[in-house]
Amino acid sequence: MAAALAAKESGIQDILLLERDQYLGGILNQCIHPGFGLRQFKTDLTGPEFADKYIQQIEKTPEIQVSLQTFVIRLEIQTVGATGRSPLLTCIKPGKLFTLSAKAVIMCTGCRERTREMIPIPGTRPAGIFTAGLAQKLINLEGLLPGRKVVIIGSGDIGLIMARRFSLEGAKVKAVIEIQKQIRGLLRNVVQCLEDFHIPLYLQHKVTKIEGQDRVSQVTICRVDDRFQAIPGTQFEIPCDTVLISVGLIPENELLEMAGVRLDKKTNTPVHQQLNHTSIPGVFVCGNAFQIYDLADSVTRDSVQAGKQAADYVRSWA
Repeated sequence: MAAALAAKESGIQDILLLERDQYLGGILNQCIHPGFGLRQFKTDLTGPEFADKYIQQIEKTPEIQVSLQTFVIRLEIQTVGATGRSPLLTCIKPGKLFTLSAKAVIMCTGCRERTREMIPIPGTRPAGIFTAGLAQKLINLEGLLPGRKVVIIGSGDIGLIMARRFSLEGAKVKAVIEIQKQIRGLLRNVVQCLEDFHIPLYLQHKVTKIEGQDRVSQVTICRVDDRFQAIPGTQFEIPCDTVLISVGLIPENELLEMAGVRLDKKTNTPVHQQLNHTSIPGVFVCGNAFQIYDLADSVTRDSVQAGKQAADYVRSWA
C-alpha cells in the first residue's frame, strides 16, 4: 500500500493493487500487539491500526484500484516492440482467470516461515506442531487456542511475541529454545515477552526429539557446543502438548524465479546492488521479499522508495 501511494504521489495515474487475501493489510491483520508505527507515525500502534492508516489513504485515492482475493500464479516478461520488455501477470480469483500487462511491477510478497522439516528435528509427527505465525493466526483471527503447554523452538520475534500471547490466554509456556549463543529477535521482545512473564530462555540448546502419538507429549532438549553438536550428559525432557517453530523467515520470491530474476540461492532474495531493484528492468521488490527486516516501519520506508523507483521507470517509457 505504501509503494502504491508513493507511485501515485510520483505522478502515476494507473495503479492496480493485487491482494490474495479478502482484506488489505497482509500479515499486519493478525499482529494485534503494539510496537508498530513508532518511526512512521511517531505513535505506538497495533498491526491492524498501522495497516488501517494506509487502507484509509488507499480508499481516498481513485488512481489506485484494488483487486482482493486475487492470486498471481505466473510472472513473465513479454517483449514489447523492437527492444521493450514489460511484465505479464497471470492471475486467478473466484470464478475468473485473467492476465495483466504492466509497464512496471512491484513485488510486495513478503516472506514465509521456515518449518520443522528445514531444521530438521527427529521424532514422531504428532498433532500440536505449528509455525509461530500459524499459531498467531489461529489465536488472533480464528479465536482458537492451539495448546495449553507450549515449547517454542527459536527466538525469532514472532516466537517471542507468541510466548506472551499464549501466556495471556492462560497457557503455560514451558521454554524458549535457541541454538545460538544470542537471541534472534529484538531485545525489547525478550524483556516484554519472556522476562515479564517469567518464561525460561535456553540459549545454546536444541530440541533433539519430539515425542507423541496422536498429540505431542514431550520434547528432549540438550546443550550444544560451538559447532551446534549435542554435549553428552546435558539432555533433559520437557512435557508439553504444543511445539511452535520460530526459526527464521524466507522471502517468498517464487514468482521472481519464474520470471528469470537472479536470486541468491542462500537467502532467496534478488541479487542487485541497488535497493528494491532486480536483474530485470521494470521488476521491483520491496519489504521482506527484498530482505528480512525487523520492523514494519523499515519495510514501509523502503516500500515508499520502491514506489518512487517504479514511477521513475514508467516515466522513462515516454
